[in-house]
Amino acid sequence: MKQLILIFVFGFSLLAHAQEGGDPARSNSGNPSAEQVPNPEAIRSSQALTAEANEDLADSDFVQAEAKFRRAIAKSEANSAAPYNLGNAYYTDGSYGEAFGRYKEAGDRAGAKGDKHKAYHNMGNVYMQQKQYQNAVEAYKESLRNDPTDEETRYNLALAKEMLKKEQEEQKQDDGGENEQEQQDQDQQDQQDSGDEDDAEDKENQEGDNGESDKAQEGESEDDMKKEEEEKKSQNQDEKQDSKDQPKPSDQQPRPNQLSKEQIANLLQAMENEEKKVKEKIDAQKIKGGPPTTEKDW
Repeated sequence: MKQLILIFVFGFSLLAHAQEGGDPARSNSGNPSAEQVPNPEAIRSSQALTAEANEDLADSDFVQAEAKFRRAIAKSEANSAAPYNLGNAYYTDGSYGEAFGRYKEAGDRAGAKGDKHKAYHNMGNVYMQQKQYQNAVEAYKESLRNDPTDEETRYNLALAKEMLKKEQEEQKQDDGGENEQEQQDQDQQDQQDSGDEDDAEDKENQEGDNGESDKAQEGESEDDMKKEEEEKKSQNQDEKQDSKDQPKPSDQQPRPNQLSKEQIANLLQAMENEEKKVKEKIDAQKIKGGPPTTEKDW
């Protein structure tokens, strides 16, 4: 394969076929139809300009050569050498797109198979430079249809097929790698989605547990409230019972200008005590008087 590539580099560094001259016998080996040569003077003038343009190219005067090739092409459509040689000039300059257009124009104008063969051969070369190997294969095949004996074209066709096969294998490997990466990305995404679903389920279960816990706490709170209410109710009943057992305010508070039994008893006791004090006072005074004094005997 390395040997083929080296050959390709050297082989495609130059054009496969050289310039064609402006002489009608060299530019067209076939017999042109009446439609191709409407005016013999025009074709002779076109061929003369082509010859001058070839000389300008030999003198490295690309600008003059390009101008004369364009004039020759415009003079007569029967002249396939002018677009072919202009295509070679563009190819040497590295303007492959313009070169391809001129080669195609030459192939369409050519009446002889040999001229078509050379035009399609160089079209294949342009495709090879642009790494369009499938198109190159088709161009070389068309060239060989017009001249099956050209070994250079046959070699270029084999090389184009080999490069196309290599390209397809690399593309397959790239597609396989991309598909594998896509599969890995998809698996990772599925795993992430599964994890999200598990998290959502856990969260839902946790919320459910919290809800049940809240309900349980709410139930316990309600029981406590009921218990507290019952205790308050029982306490109120006890207070009511105590209030029934206690004397009524009418029994405890004396009426206006009326002494209670206790006050009367206390008053009587005080009176008795006062009488007792008075009696004791009287008795005490009697004692203090003592016996009567006697008169002294002086």
